[in-house]
Amino acid sequence: MAGTAVLRPLARAPIRRIARTYATSIPAKAHHRVVIVGGGTAGVTVAAQLQQTPEFENKDIAILDPAQTHHYQPGWTLVGSGLKGLENMHRPMSTVIPEGVKHYPLRVSTFNPENNAIKTSEGVDVSYDYLVVAPGLETNFAGISGLEQALQDPTSQVSSIYSEKTVEQVWRNIQSFKKGPAIFTQPAGVIKCAGAPQKIMWMALSQWKRDGVRDNINVTFATGAPTMFAVPKYSQALEELRKQRGVEGLFQHNLVKVDPKNKVATFKNLAESANGALVEREFGFLHVVPPQKPWDWVAKSKLADAAGWVDVDKSTTQHTKFKNVFSLGDASSLPNSKTAAAITSQAPVLIDNLLAVMKGKEPKAAYDGYASCPLLTGHNELMLCEFKYGGVPKETFADILGGQETPRRLFYHLKKDFFPYVYWNHFVTGNWYGPSGFFKPDVTPKKA
Repeated sequence: MAGTAVLRPLARAPIRRIARTYATSIPAKAHHRVVIVGGGTAGVTVAAQLQQTPEFENKDIAILDPAQTHHYQPGWTLVGSGLKGLENMHRPMSTVIPEGVKHYPLRVSTFNPENNAIKTSEGVDVSYDYLVVAPGLETNFAGISGLEQALQDPTSQVSSIYSEKTVEQVWRNIQSFKKGPAIFTQPAGVIKCAGAPQKIMWMALSQWKRDGVRDNINVTFATGAPTMFAVPKYSQALEELRKQRGVEGLFQHNLVKVDPKNKVATFKNLAESANGALVEREFGFLHVVPPQKPWDWVAKSKLADAAGWVDVDKSTTQHTKFKNVFSLGDASSLPNSKTAAAITSQAPVLIDNLLAVMKGKEPKAAYDGYASCPLLTGHNELMLCEFKYGGVPKETFADILGGQETPRRLFYHLKKDFFPYVYWNHFVTGNWYGPSGFFKPDVTPKKA
């Protein structure tokens, strides 16, 4: 979510307070011109931008999402680090749904794209002219044996920033831990915000150093991945940081079991030569990132690819088979990092291409894979990782400040102070475009 406009005084950015429209009664059948599945960052942002677009006539948008609360999930790292309170990271869904957009608190059960229809678990049939699928993904805490039980026990010293129900325990555990082995995990496979597993690690190290106990704690970063980060430029910088700060790197080790009673974590060694060997490690402190996957009702639908994600063209966000269906965010097959920052670049592309299809034209707007990971490396420092498809850096401030692999205090305050403000006041209201700041970018590819 970096942008050149972040250097402007906050006072110049107007705050909008608007009334929302809701489906106060839910019919057995409903039809809308545009139906959006998901009221998270992706769904609400698309609804807001589309609603504000003059070209979109006969405005008729509905969002399907059973949630009553909208969460600013990038803020959970701040909560787990003791930098912010959880109360600042969520708001009632009713205050986030854009003006004029109907919200059905319904849970999708099946898609019927041949007939432009959706069935919900509540038995309501919703049909559409155009569909945007953006329900996010599932954090699968049950995918690790013993993890759910460990998280329910406040004395287990096991915690996770990946749920609003467990994130506050992370900070309590960091504060209370003074000596022994501390393990921070990252699962193999796709996860949302792939930098978050080590953000909380670096912040814990920084806090333990402040508390004067760092030398008494042996820290391990156990990841299912072969490297520190998927983008080589930043991975190299993080690897150097890991070595400098005395953190053990346990690569290609995937957490499969937690024994909170005996304080043992079991990993599967994913290295080809290991033949799936199990490795046990004792812990005094354990931070776990659960495996993540597509929702079953998405993965089993005709909209999904073989991996279970909504099968879309990686440039246009349009479905590869059903041309009136689009997808963005964590649920999509877009082969980039699943972050809120990515949505700032995906949404305007989706809007332009959706409007083109409505006019009977071919979609021409293109998404280049932009994503950003504001990676906290300690108090008052942050590595602002920005990149596009192919792991190619696409840095906003490089020409001004130099390479963004160097942690800086300015970037730290973007993450801690600026981005939460922007999210609630501009991002979900459809007026924030990441690297372009408050100005909608030109997403049409330039001719060579």
